[in-house]
Amino acid sequence: MKVISVNVGLPREVIFKGEVVTTGIFKEPVKGRVKLRNLNLDGDRQADLTVHGGIDKAIYAYPAEHYEYWKHELPETDFSWGMFGENFTTEGLVEDSVNIGDLFQIGTSRLIATQPRMPCYKLGVKFGRTDVIRKFLNSHRPGIYFKVLREGEVGAGDEIKLISRDENNVTINDIVRLYVEDKTDIEAMQRAITVESLPIGWRHHFHEQIRQMKNRQMN
Repeated sequence: MKVISVNVGLPREVIFKGEVVTTGIFKEPVKGRVKLRNLNLDGDRQADLTVHGGIDKAIYAYPAEHYEYWKHELPETDFSWGMFGENFTTEGLVEDSVNIGDLFQIGTSRLIATQPRMPCYKLGVKFGRTDVIRKFLNSHRPGIYFKVLREGEVGAGDEIKLISRDENNVTINDIVRLYVEDKTDIEAMQRAITVESLPIGWRHHFHEQIRQMKNRQMN
């Protein structure tokens, strides 16, 4: 597993459907080593911190393997690394094989996988079309958010080393599946909420789903 491209970008104003939108989703590859800090890479920022960024979403990685799928889905789109607003375009790091809570070393930094990406309208802004939001959610290709446990330096070509696996075996795509499709899988939701690295918002969501299902079963 390795980093193919490191991508950064500062918030900018763009016009979308006649309105001014401020977004940090436009990112470009950078050369050389980049400092990875607790909240982001040097040269990178998020525009709306209520839904983007923060400790549990410090770094967003997207597999290079998914680009061929999207080129087929959106043939009129000109793709380049960073198209999905990812900080790391990766090779060999895919959502079905990464558990929430897995610990990795990239360059001199250490990161822990925390959650999948749930698309917002800013993805539509980047692609210039709102239907991409539903396509993205249904694709089961969400990419992976990371929390930074140790700051360091990273660069394109760095190996992504798996340090430890979370024993609960709840993958990134398990979270997407439980959110989008299998909303009655109580056993999987109960396993998910035991994962310490899963952000509290997700745990609250699954707690509520479990409560509602149990109430229906009792009535």
